[in-house]
Amino acid sequence: MSQARSRIAAARRIVVKVGSSSLTTAAGGLDPARLDALVDALAARRHAGSQVVLVSSGAIAAGLAPLNLRRRPRDLASQQAAASVGQLQLAHAYTASFARFDLVVGQVLLTADDVVRRAHYRNAQRTFDRLLALGAVPVVNENDTVATDEIRFGDNDRLAALVAHLVGADALVLLSDVDGVYDRNPKEPGAKLIAEVGDSADVDDVDVTAAGSGLGTGGMASKLAAARLASAAGIPVLLTAAADAAGALGPAEVGTAFAVTGPRLSARRFWLGHAAGAAGRLHLDDGAVAAVVGRRRSLLAAGITGVDGDFEAGDVVELLDLRGQVVARGVAGFDAVELPGLIGRSSHELPAEQRREVVHADDLVPF
Repeated sequence: MSQARSRIAAARRIVVKVGSSSLTTAAGGLDPARLDALVDALAARRHAGSQVVLVSSGAIAAGLAPLNLRRRPRDLASQQAAASVGQLQLAHAYTASFARFDLVVGQVLLTADDVVRRAHYRNAQRTFDRLLALGAVPVVNENDTVATDEIRFGDNDRLAALVAHLVGADALVLLSDVDGVYDRNPKEPGAKLIAEVGDSADVDDVDVTAAGSGLGTGGMASKLAAARLASAAGIPVLLTAAADAAGALGPAEVGTAFAVTGPRLSARRFWLGHAAGAAGRLHLDDGAVAAVVGRRRSLLAAGITGVDGDFEAGDVVELLDLRGQVVARGVAGFDAVELPGLIGRSSHELPAEQRREVVHADDLVPF
């Protein structure tokens, strides 16, 4: 067994994400047999001693049949209406199914604001920690009823990766309608399962164009992005079919395992690098890039060549090299309107009250 699989098998706190197509019928509406089979596997892992957090898609899909909608609507208002009905359907179904094992469920509905805003992020952490301490199984979904395009995660795969770090999970399991990552479209003859991913470059050439079920928003591209995000932040990932949930949460070697590719980040540094929204951009010269990325130093005004955006001190900004590539993120120490008169100038050339870091090293996350 690989190190990644060993860590997943031994995880004391695990986040499991399941997609819409794995919980619903093709026509919309929940499939009780599929949902119960998933809960069987989760309850077994829970009773084996692990804490489990479930990130569940399916609210919009579950609301289609009760509202007599034949397909997932495209307009936002209808999606929100379907989610309003479907969230109740999901909550009731999970409550009843977990009750078979004397397990209590707690619903956690999130929008991107809840991980972008630092105060909300900490509140979400405290809620999860308390639910788990009390023995409940948190069931997480994006709050589709109120989420708009501006505050959406985009897909629940990314949400699951963010939640995995937020709760301090030891592993992330992504359950889908495919049994892993293949070297080409799995419908093509000769396609081979990639059982182990040691580096993100191992899946650079994977075909991610295959269409999904039409019930959800994710696909292989979003799953690979989520796996890369989590593994780069120190969390091993397993991607497999929902039908193999019992094996994924047990001893069986199923699906594709992603090894950890980076260190475990503190909650604050992970938030800075991956969850927070950027309010502006700072363009750096080569010397500043070398200092910030190579030597993990603070960013000074002398190394800045340009400023974009309307941000205030305390907002998160992206740092770009001369080619326009984002090389780091950090918390700005100045308002955007203050910087044009400072950039390119050495500290000794500035007034005493402005002789400070534009972005302090403690508030920087290099990429």
